[in-house]
Amino acid sequence: MKVKQTITILAAAILFAACATSDGVEQFNKTDEGLALKGYDAVAYFTEGKAVEGAGEFSYKWGGAIWHFTSAANRDQFAKEPTKYAPQYGGYCSWAVSHGYTANGDPEAWKIVEGKLYLNYNLKVKEKWEESIPEYIRKGDENWPTFLKKKPEHKG
Repeated sequence: MKVKQTITILAAAILFAACATSDGVEQFNKTDEGLALKGYDAVAYFTEGKAVEGAGEFSYKWGGAIWHFTSAANRDQFAKEPTKYAPQYGGYCSWAVSHGYTANGDPEAWKIVEGKLYLNYNLKVKEKWEESIPEYIRKGDENWPTFLKKKPEHKG
């Protein structure tokens, strides 16, 4: 009987640990509907060089978010290498992350730097971020792992 109780308690502890939520930010910034990039096609930034809204008919679930694409080909390309196309810092504003807080990223305020997609809060913030991209990426890269463990202030 004791072995059964121990196994039951252990199973409950494992289930509790698996269901416990993190105190950090979500891996990807999402809309209330669960959309990453507000429904924009992550692959199009790289292949078309512009922000393009995706369609629900070409969706893919990854990283706890729903990703929309403009075509089955883009969806399939993303599915093969999602980390290649997903935005840095979960799609939060790169300027904000480099300054120790989070803010929503605007899919229209973007830049690819060394093969990685970065978003900013808006075009004005993007201009400020572009004044010292290497420094802001360095600071963002330092801050992001901590944000995944402990949620910082969110400013919009």
